[in-house]
Amino acid sequence: MAAIVYQTNKKTGVTYAYESISYWDKEKQQSRAKRKCIGRVDPKTKKIIPTHRKKIQVVGRKAKRGPVPITFTARSFYGATYLFDCIGEDTGVTEDLKACFPNNYRQILSIAYYLILEDKNPLSRFPRWAAIHRHPYGDIISSQRSSELFASITEGARQRFFRLQGERRVDREYLAYDSTSISSYSKCLRQVRYGKNKDHEHLAQINLTLLFGQKSRLPFYYRKLAGNIPDVKTLRKLLFDMNTLGYKKIKVVLDRGFYSAANINDLYRHHMKFLIAAKLSLKLVKTHLDTVRDTMRSWTHYSQAYQLYAYSLPVTWNYVQNRPYKGDTIKANRRMYLHLYYCPERALEDEKALCNRIAGWQEELESGQRHPDHEKQYAKYFEVTSTPVRGTKVIVKEEALAETKRNYGYFVLLSNEVKNAVKALEIYRNKDLVEKAFHNLKERLNLRRIAVSSEQSLDGKFFVQFIALIFLSYIMKKMQEKKLFKKHTMQKALDEFDIIECFEVPGQRLQIGETTKRQIDLYTKLGITPPTSLQ
Repeated sequence: MAAIVYQTNKKTGVTYAYESISYWDKEKQQSRAKRKCIGRVDPKTKKIIPTHRKKIQVVGRKAKRGPVPITFTARSFYGATYLFDCIGEDTGVTEDLKACFPNNYRQILSIAYYLILEDKNPLSRFPRWAAIHRHPYGDIISSQRSSELFASITEGARQRFFRLQGERRVDREYLAYDSTSISSYSKCLRQVRYGKNKDHEHLAQINLTLLFGQKSRLPFYYRKLAGNIPDVKTLRKLLFDMNTLGYKKIKVVLDRGFYSAANINDLYRHHMKFLIAAKLSLKLVKTHLDTVRDTMRSWTHYSQAYQLYAYSLPVTWNYVQNRPYKGDTIKANRRMYLHLYYCPERALEDEKALCNRIAGWQEELESGQRHPDHEKQYAKYFEVTSTPVRGTKVIVKEEALAETKRNYGYFVLLSNEVKNAVKALEIYRNKDLVEKAFHNLKERLNLRRIAVSSEQSLDGKFFVQFIALIFLSYIMKKMQEKKLFKKHTMQKALDEFDIIECFEVPGQRLQIGETTKRQIDLYTKLGITPPTSLQ
């Protein structure tokens, strides 16, 4: 016997209708019931709206290309998801996802769309969003189904996607490489460890590395690793992964956390072009800086664009490669360019900060309230004498102070390709797009805390959030190019699109609701043809 049963999801507030069929269980000798979801209940009309869209199947011959015939009546929001559909086509993301995940690429796209539009909302609210939006999957995905989807995303399919995306642009640009930490309370994830937390939180973490194209401004590779692994140890694995994916002509931009002699040797050994920041304390840097310290601070080497002095000189890198399989070591000289910079404004800020610290340490000494963590600074910068009559006398060591201030305002970059110092600085400073990408992942895409309990679900969730990051990065690039951030925030622009409706009627093609001149202008500036009803 069949009956209609209604049940409301407490988290989302959406009421669903189920077809309940009663039957007699011979083994358990009792009455049982089977339930099948047949739709959601419209809160206004109280009518059941089917959630499963049936596709027309043609037996005996191939179906004709073209839009799938509409089999039900529905009105839904479409403007923002249409934007994402176009971006997916332009970047090749949709095509590459379909090639790697033929059975569930639509679900991946729909969740990625949701993560972008529903800023910081949990996935448990996806059914509510899906009920009023037109999206690739076209159906609801419950929390259980999303967990199953994440677990189904295999490592092999992910690597294939990275390879396909990389082939579209990897040889054309420098790739910025960086890492971030993602905090977690979980005690069941193997890679959650205590390490250097970049958000300065006292929590265990997982580290996430990201490779980002500087011209395309799009990410195409990421990897998660244990939270206690420092940046300097991750580069060798990156080089191995790039070989595995078939990339050979790689150009990478790295901050000084990745600098080590071993890493530089590995970059040369893999024939990779690189630009990397280094410390002033390196012997290679100190030797050359001392010889050009006065020369470089002349008007000839001043860059008005960056308001600093830039100086380049060729140097020699002592390349070393140990070959255990042959039992020998290769030593050779390799060409390298040393780029030195002096920023007067930065020197002034650093000196001001040092003076404030010196004043604070001196006050601690004179008041007798010494701090255990500052004992090294006391010894380095002060002479302290105490007598019964005059009390404690604190004198600053001017020579030590001058030596510290001597290198303020200076910084250095190393490259085996870029010869010009200003060009090298331009490439390096574009690296901040990775920091913005990490911010988007943590804040907008809800990745500040890890909220999964299994390794497979974690890997899959990272991947879907990575897909969402590609769409966000594309929009951000276009908005920066057209200077749209002067009048719009990212959310404001997306909200402008998200109010455009579409209307689906059986036997007719998709109809698009009214669009304003403002919306059409936004689409055009983002490089997207505005949606129109199909004739």
